[in-house]
Amino acid sequence: MIELKDQETKVIISIPEGKIRDYIDGTIRKDTPEEYVRQTVEKRLINEHRYKKEQISIEYMVQMGSGKKRADIVIFPDNCDESEKKNQHNIQTIIECKKEAVKPSDKNNGVEQLKSYMAACNDCEWGMWTNGLHKTVFRKVRTQGNKTRFEEFNDIPSADGSTDEDERPSRNTLIKAYEDNLLFTFKTCHNIIYVNEGLQKQPAFFEFLKVIFCKIHDERNLMEPIEFYTTSKERNYKDGQATVYKRISKIFAEVKKRHSQIFDANDEIKLLPRTVTFLVAELQKYALLSTDIDIKGKAYEELVGANLRGDRGEFFTPRNVMRMTVEMMNPKDNEKVLDSSCGTGGFVVTAMNVVIRRLYNKLVEQYGPKAGWGSDVLKLYNDKISEIASENFFGFDINPDLVKATKMNMVMNNDGSGNILQLNTLLPPQEWSESTKKQLAKAIGIKASDISSHKSLGLFDVIVTNPPFGAKIPVKDHQILEQYEIAHIWAKDGKGGWLKTDRLQSSVPPEQLFIERIIQLLKEGGRAAIVLPDSILGAPGLEYIRFWIVRNTKIIASVDLHADAFQPRNGTQCSILILQKKTSEEIHQEDVERQIMDYDIFMAMIDHIGHDKRGGKIFKRDDKGNIIMVEMEELVQEKDASGNLVTRKEITQEKIVNDQTVLVPEIFAEWKTKQGISW
Repeated sequence: MIELKDQETKVIISIPEGKIRDYIDGTIRKDTPEEYVRQTVEKRLINEHRYKKEQISIEYMVQMGSGKKRADIVIFPDNCDESEKKNQHNIQTIIECKKEAVKPSDKNNGVEQLKSYMAACNDCEWGMWTNGLHKTVFRKVRTQGNKTRFEEFNDIPSADGSTDEDERPSRNTLIKAYEDNLLFTFKTCHNIIYVNEGLQKQPAFFEFLKVIFCKIHDERNLMEPIEFYTTSKERNYKDGQATVYKRISKIFAEVKKRHSQIFDANDEIKLLPRTVTFLVAELQKYALLSTDIDIKGKAYEELVGANLRGDRGEFFTPRNVMRMTVEMMNPKDNEKVLDSSCGTGGFVVTAMNVVIRRLYNKLVEQYGPKAGWGSDVLKLYNDKISEIASENFFGFDINPDLVKATKMNMVMNNDGSGNILQLNTLLPPQEWSESTKKQLAKAIGIKASDISSHKSLGLFDVIVTNPPFGAKIPVKDHQILEQYEIAHIWAKDGKGGWLKTDRLQSSVPPEQLFIERIIQLLKEGGRAAIVLPDSILGAPGLEYIRFWIVRNTKIIASVDLHADAFQPRNGTQCSILILQKKTSEEIHQEDVERQIMDYDIFMAMIDHIGHDKRGGKIFKRDDKGNIIMVEMEELVQEKDASGNLVTRKEITQEKIVNDQTVLVPEIFAEWKTKQGISW
């Protein structure tokens, strides 16, 4: 498990438009879908399999009879010198990378091409074929009579020669995922289910997540040997697949007990043993709990978006916007945090991990780098995380599938799924189910009877949310509308203000009602960050809403997002509005004086959001228009297979995304200090 990084150095590199710099040999190549797959594999070879760059050659010419073919990646033994690398018979492993559209069965570019390359290199024992969605690994075996047989394996061996042939992995050999490798793995898993089971997207997604839960549960079971594994021999035979299925089903039985709010007692993994075994083979090497939050989040939310996106005005907030917003809100360790329209849980998970990071830093100060923590400290850390999540983080959503997805997202990102509730947030509290009120009241520390009306909802310190938008989903129910001042018809009072009439509007877009419900849900003095369409902030016909906001809250900040912030799925121009709920005394005093207190508002415009209308990343460029890439060297401390702490050099390369959201929180923090704002 990788824990401590130090001595970071940076090298700035410029890359021409439409090109990519090879991770292994530094060659500038054309940026193609096939090249993207190859670069992802190359990073995995270095960072996960621990091969040295000197062992690897790219586009190596292999003699095939009278002609030559170019192998995408070849790996030599560690002790090969440059002259020995010229001899193809010294190749140890060959890897072929294709774009997603190429199938393994393709006559010219499929797995048979890989086998022919391996056959042409006498000592080549291993081979891998991948298109990013499908991966096949072969081991070349000589049989009696000097015949060649290709046996399928889960993965190529690591640099130390370790394979999964004979034994289960140990906890010390689990590795964190890098960059897009986890996204590749998740896509591959989903593809395995689709090919083997023929399930529709949604049921396939939830069956996959059952297996993910088993993986995480097994990682948490620190005192026991790993059970989430398959050997290659098990994978390749029916009786072995049945053994794996039985092993994973046993883990799932424990998962159901731990997460009874997600899974029914009679629930089971509804996949064939073969499918389960292949999923385990893809996932078993990773330490999901220690993998970077953003890498997990990107992989998970892309998968969720592809399978569960609904038609209720849902469009998921980009991760960079979520990070910026949560960092600006700066949730404290003991504050109750809510996302009232939680979707896939991105805001809740991001906020939770801000608090978890503080806990982590405290333990590092006390016990040193996490790589050296004993099982007792790790258990303390995990238990404290569960406690934080269960006491302080909450999510509501009307969509039951998204509620389930959010719970799973929270478990995958350090546990704590108990306070994610299926709820139409806009409903009168007296119409909330008794079970929902009891669960919420217990977590908050009040009686369920205390949640009696829209006037008794001030339960949370911090709310970060992106409510559903849209004229296509207006709220017309009078029982809902009558809870909200904003739902009434307003009239000018002749003195520059507005008066609420007794008449209700016939229908109101949900985002307008959510503004008021969010403020109702806040404690006095609590703060909220809301994604809102700019029409609310500027349309002449909605001036009464702005009057209501100014009367009931203190506007702390307004961040105008780039027009492409929510593209490619939604082109609505939006802003982040940060509000602090006034106390009843403050409102009364201002009403008596008929004057709003004067204060400053933080305002920012995001001109560069990091992606274009199609969702493609936009990178920073130098004066000549070349894309800027940063190569970073870091010393990483980790445990080896024997449990000893070792240090190695890790090299990462990344283009610099042209994204101004990363700059805003620090500037905002400085502004808050000058304003005397304590949070």
